[in-house]
Amino acid sequence: MIMKLKTNTKTDLIIAPHADDDVLGCGGILHENCHVLYAGVDEEGIPNRPSRDARYAEVERVSESVGHSYQDAGLKVNRYELNSCISIIEKTINDLKPERVFIPHPSYNQDHVTVYKASMVALRPHDKNFFVNKVLVYEQPHAFFWPTHGNDFKPNYYVPIDVERKVELYELMESQVRDFRSPDHLRALARIRGGQSNCKHAEAFNIVRWV
Repeated sequence: MIMKLKTNTKTDLIIAPHADDDVLGCGGILHENCHVLYAGVDEEGIPNRPSRDARYAEVERVSESVGHSYQDAGLKVNRYELNSCISIIEKTINDLKPERVFIPHPSYNQDHVTVYKASMVALRPHDKNFFVNKVLVYEQPHAFFWPTHGNDFKPNYYVPIDVERKVELYELMESQVRDFRSPDHLRALARIRGGQSNCKHAEAFNIVRWV
């Protein structure tokens, strides 16, 4: 496990199935008191994917730009196991005691589904676990373009953002910039969410719990 943690006083925890999901879903709200938990970063062994060192260099560039901390749980991409995810997420929440936790919409990706399910278990009311007051689900372009019947993203909370800052962070993860989630798609989705919330650009979330 790799961790970069400057302080344990983090107000927000973003749980990301992969390194880029944090920027795609929460790039507009990333700030220095965020901590990002990546379930997996290393894509070695997957055909036509960047090296381990290249991926960590991208993660570090984003962290240096924003000032936030991060950790890599070290799970194998495309082969996440639910029980392992639950234990890692529970420990991270209990260690950091964040005010807000952002979790991924499950969509159609197997890793996203596993991390979402694990997050919901780890965040349940429990006498031995830290109770997080605010739990929100974040979205990503791929889920907007390919919805899943019965599990579509339904936003009910919006945050105005500087979309060009979000695009700049995304482009720091150069290997992850793809046509189906292009910078133009990020701008377009932010414009739609802004239109829904009476601002120019926004990120949208679904509130699971708000105390």
